[in-house]
Amino acid sequence: MSFKAEGLHARNFKTWRTVIALMLREMATSYGRSPGGYLWAILEPVGGLAVMTIAFSMAFRSPALGNNFPLFYATGFLPFMMYMDVSNKISNSITFSRQLLFYPSVTYLDAIIARLLLNSLTQLLVFYMLMYGLLTIFDTGNILNYAAILNALGMALVLAFGVGVMNCFLLTRFPIWQRVWSIITRPLFIISTIFFILESIPQPFRDYLALNPLVHVVGEMRRGFYATYDATWVNPAFVYGVGLVLATLGLIFLARYHREILNR
Repeated sequence: MSFKAEGLHARNFKTWRTVIALMLREMATSYGRSPGGYLWAILEPVGGLAVMTIAFSMAFRSPALGNNFPLFYATGFLPFMMYMDVSNKISNSITFSRQLLFYPSVTYLDAIIARLLLNSLTQLLVFYMLMYGLLTIFDTGNILNYAAILNALGMALVLAFGVGVMNCFLLTRFPIWQRVWSIITRPLFIISTIFFILESIPQPFRDYLALNPLVHVVGEMRRGFYATYDATWVNPAFVYGVGLVLATLGLIFLARYHREILNR
């Protein structure tokens, strides 16, 4: 029994050592080679928020919630960008680490976990820094619901993980899926309630939009920042369910076909 325990411990240590090595490699290749490095991870959403704030403040007197345009758009834009960045990075895990996956000590699961951890931590740090900066600069006086904020972040990351893992299989197994997926997801930026709240949409279109899991993520995030916003329609079980089902299916397919994918 002791030999089995020692073997399991050694295997777990080896796995985490591999994951950390893959994370360090991606940090060096993705951020270390570009001028500014990690600074762009912050400047990109700041630029997006600035453009949205200027454009919509010229067209409307006040946002749909509160009276601060940057905060309103940040509560929609940042969780959306978190989902997009993490899911896209996970989707390309095998492609990014293909050469390393031929080594017995590196598995496709190591590559997925490394990208999930690194990019989730990066996006969480960006979210904290930007939200802290907005609340400090504008002193909005919002009463924060930390449980709702953490729940929204969890929903975004679980959904990103599920979509990313499923796409990791589909993109490597069926290359044409990349074009199909880009067409399918092109309207997401508009229909994820970044610029408006779901309650402003008349029926039956409101129910159609609620089928988009990101709408629930944004609604929960705004419930966390606006004490007067109830958002009783938010369904976390729906979002977590979609993410976990997709992740389970993606991992099953990858376990079955990963050798064929690597040998292409």
